[in-house]
Amino acid sequence: MPRSPHRPHVELLTRDGCTICIRVRTQLIELAAELGFDLVATDVDVAASAGNPGLRAEFGDRLPVVLLDGREHSYWEVDEARLRADLAAR
Repeated sequence: MPRSPHRPHVELLTRDGCTICIRVRTQLIELAAELGFDLVATDVDVAASAGNPGLRAEFGDRLPVVLLDGREHSYWEVDEARLRADLAAR
């Protein structure tokens, strides 16, 4: 899905088999519908296999990781109150 230039961009860093990642992704899908941000999920292992090992090297021990506009926002869970506040402040 192409990124909208006017909507916030949330990226979920994940990996196959991560049950916490599934829960966090479900929560982010619901929040995206409510709050109007673009959401993408990136499997760090797939990215590494495709020639981009940086995400796995930086974040692989803390998955899932939520990035807001390319910056780390939270990990292991969604900091929903902070996400709402950061989106409202834009």
